[in-house]
Amino acid sequence: MSSTIVVTGASSGFGALTSRALADAGHTVYAGMRGTTGHNTKAVAEAEEYAREHAVELRTVELDISDQQSVDTGIGEVMDRTGRIDVVIHNAGHMVLGPAESFTPYQLAQVYDTNVLSAQRVNRAVLPQMRARHDGLLVWVASSSTFGGSPPYLGPYFGAKAAMDHLAKTYAVELSRFGIDSSIVVPGSFTSGTNHFAHAMQPDDEETAKAYEEFYSGMMEQVGERLAALAPADADVGEVARTIVDVVDSPKGSRPSRITVDPADDGSETVTDLADRVRADFYERIGLADLLSTRVAP
Repeated sequence: MSSTIVVTGASSGFGALTSRALADAGHTVYAGMRGTTGHNTKAVAEAEEYAREHAVELRTVELDISDQQSVDTGIGEVMDRTGRIDVVIHNAGHMVLGPAESFTPYQLAQVYDTNVLSAQRVNRAVLPQMRARHDGLLVWVASSSTFGGSPPYLGPYFGAKAAMDHLAKTYAVELSRFGIDSSIVVPGSFTSGTNHFAHAMQPDDEETAKAYEEFYSGMMEQVGERLAALAPADADVGEVARTIVDVVDSPKGSRPSRITVDPADDGSETVTDLADRVRADFYERIGLADLLSTRVAP
């Protein structure tokens, strides 16, 4: 069945790939991005061309996830056009690259804003109509770094992704009795096919960053190169988008709470499998095990 879907951070990378894959699967997709009449006009044109060439329902919507008014306006526009939003893909994110000390507190706040607060803004705009209908799906694009290997010089990004992951788990149990599904999709370190490393935030405190060169010379380049070396030759960034399509197309109540897509296998799945068992046991002990599955109307 066709769904109306909003994808955040959809101008490039996972977001653009996922928007196209979902549209190809027959869904009506709104690719959210900021600057649709400014720096992202090319992304808008590419989405429109893709929709024409493939005869699919792929549209763009102005969605600056750092601004609640922009989020409310964008979500409201989709609601006015379609009458409902069935699925939100929380994909927006921003990577950083450099020694943690060299990022200012303001920069860390920016990273958390993009990776965590953005999802909260979108949820507050979209969840009321999902709760009213007792139906919907949130898909959170996380990172294997939260529980797997965590190389240096990416700390602020890892911290923000971990915060988002825990927020996603909380939302899952707090929405389950409303009949709203939640799934966390966990990509590994795909170093090609996205702009994560190319667009990574650099530290504002250049003097402190330079001080680290005495013992960590070339570390920023080494991180990217060594992560790339871990990936098998056939690693395909499009697998993340295809996994999200599978989650969306799965029956309500049967969707996985978490699914990992990590060709390099940094150990994340091993840890999360154990963590999920511990969590399920804890919920059983406190008599809230029903919260770990979505209520489906008979």
